[in-house]
Amino acid sequence: MAPVNATDLAVCPPIGAECAGLQIMSSSTCNQERRIGEGCGSWTSSDGRQRYFSIPDEKFAKIKRHLIVAPLLNRRHNREIKLSAAMNVGTVPARMQTFFLVGYFVMQIVFCTITINWQGKQFYDGAVDRMGTLAVLNMIPLFLLAGRNNPLIWLCGISFDTYNLIHRWLGRIVVFESIAHVAFWMAGKIAVMGGEKGWHMIHIAIWSSRMMLTGTVGVCALIFILFQSPSIIRHAFYEIFLGVHQILAIIATATVWIHLKGMPQQRLLAGAIACWIVERAWRFWSLATRNVGHGVTKAEVEALPGDAVRVTLRLARPWQFKPGQHVYMYMPSVGLWTSHPFSLAWSEEQTDLPTEKGLPMVRQDMFASRTRTMSLIIRRRTGFTDQMFKKAEVAPGGKFVTTAFVEGPYGSQSFHSYGTVMLFAAGIGITHQVPHVRDLVQAYANGTCATRKIVLVWIIQSPEHLEWIRPWMTQILGMDRRRDILKILLFVTRPRSTKEIHSPSSSVQMFPGKPDVAALIEKEQMAQIGAMSVSVCGTGSLADDVRKAVRDRCERTEIDFTEEAFSW
Repeated sequence: MAPVNATDLAVCPPIGAECAGLQIMSSSTCNQERRIGEGCGSWTSSDGRQRYFSIPDEKFAKIKRHLIVAPLLNRRHNREIKLSAAMNVGTVPARMQTFFLVGYFVMQIVFCTITINWQGKQFYDGAVDRMGTLAVLNMIPLFLLAGRNNPLIWLCGISFDTYNLIHRWLGRIVVFESIAHVAFWMAGKIAVMGGEKGWHMIHIAIWSSRMMLTGTVGVCALIFILFQSPSIIRHAFYEIFLGVHQILAIIATATVWIHLKGMPQQRLLAGAIACWIVERAWRFWSLATRNVGHGVTKAEVEALPGDAVRVTLRLARPWQFKPGQHVYMYMPSVGLWTSHPFSLAWSEEQTDLPTEKGLPMVRQDMFASRTRTMSLIIRRRTGFTDQMFKKAEVAPGGKFVTTAFVEGPYGSQSFHSYGTVMLFAAGIGITHQVPHVRDLVQAYANGTCATRKIVLVWIIQSPEHLEWIRPWMTQILGMDRRRDILKILLFVTRPRSTKEIHSPSSSVQMFPGKPDVAALIEKEQMAQIGAMSVSVCGTGSLADDVRKAVRDRCERTEIDFTEEAFSW
């Protein structure tokens, strides 16, 4: 490749990506900051403000309904497309995500064709340089968005899930541009020298030139990445996929670096490599400082009914816990190199101060206080989680203790500026919502939030799943002023008998079957206090149902939609 337009081309894609990123950024974050700014210091007497913030902006509500919250077509977004029970081909991007991706594709096509003279045979050299430069240039955002510590996550307020989607499509763009780079080079040789002689020269060039050989190996490695990256393979063999994916990426990067020796495009690749090195160094530093201190981090793994385990992490160093956070956990005795994301379900510190009832007091770290004990609930799947469950199941007492390494925490979210908060969870998704419930109840009791109504809707298959969070829910139900603000609705889809379905009180109710999501949201909207937030963490079908219900009603009152999902 020759040094053609490398500098000019290096400027345009990041600018386009930044502009699109600002458009994608969730508006709820901006509105939330505005509510906090205008309501700070007056939460306890904010009836007028609550009414003010419940009224939507007519124009923006339409944008929210038809663009920001909208799926690509009518309803489906996170519900997986399955060819069979074991074959998952992925999900459909949201409308805003699709607009960004289509815009980026169009931008790439323009950059691939603009200013090239397509007359005669001279265009081959220009096309070769252009495709190769763009392929290397796109490796910068490709590497940046792959990292867990991507700074754009907190700068733009866009989820890792969205950046992971963009990472996958950027990877495909890099592969296609690399293939086009090679194809135009080969076509140019054949056009100038003729068919037979051209193929002969191509063969000689590849095997006699280190530049050509490393370039060929690099493109082959990228093609292999493309073939092993479909959702069916990722979901069926994730841990194998991840290892092979990283090895092929290293091979591709190393060979392309040699291929670009002495060319200005090598500086672009250096930028991509720098993104990877900095992110990995930060992760290594985080692991070392978080998990080594007064001893090392220990994990107590306990088997629970309903194919789940409770992991209680006793941290080597104290952390600051906030609702909505997740961590990546390594457990060498179960899976040496594997790490998976898990929502932090609970955190607490035992103190020696007695309560009025004479029981040990649990100091709830509601205001980001530092804690040494955190808990996860993990549903048994395949691979790492299956091995962990089996090991706990056969251990004495159904639990074992082992060394663990925890990376994070990542993310966090606050609903303090919303007058009404609805939290939907399906199955293990409750682990994301429980910290929010505790946080909001405590903040309400202390008069430090605008929230006046919390509705937790949890869909489970069997009543035995209640054991996952029973000790924590018992603490929440005993919190000061809980009855004034919290309502819990439990839906059991597969009860063994009607005797299992009983409501302990008017604020904790249990029902058989699946909920009518739209009717529940409609009911709360009719009595809405202030701005309303609807959050969901669960199956793709539940998330899509909640999304549709919010979209259908977001022009009536101020309603924001948030979705917690891990994708790969």
